[in-house]
Amino acid sequence: MVFCAKFSVTTVWAVLVLLCSDLVLAKSRVPISDAETRQKKNECYSDIESGLWGERCTSSTIAKENCALQCLSPICYELIYESDPLEEGEKDITRSSEYKYCMHR
Repeated sequence: MVFCAKFSVTTVWAVLVLLCSDLVLAKSRVPISDAETRQKKNECYSDIESGLWGERCTSSTIAKENCALQCLSPICYELIYESDPLEEGEKDITRSSEYKYCMHR
């Protein structure tokens, strides 16, 4: 008898997050450089523009920026922006600094 189970996309993502959480949460021996951050963010923008992040991420410039921040570091995005995402025209220097600090630690 073969055992087959159906898993929702959410369940699969949850398992992947749990499996990778130690890697993501572990402090890097070498902090990520500004150049590496820019390169990764540009890769995120490319993924967003290609449609990998869905239509919600291409609906406006600020939606694209919020998705790029989430792509760059899901954990830092959750800590800094998830409860209050950036809005059109908003320049939040304080949260931007907190996000960068989170990324570099």
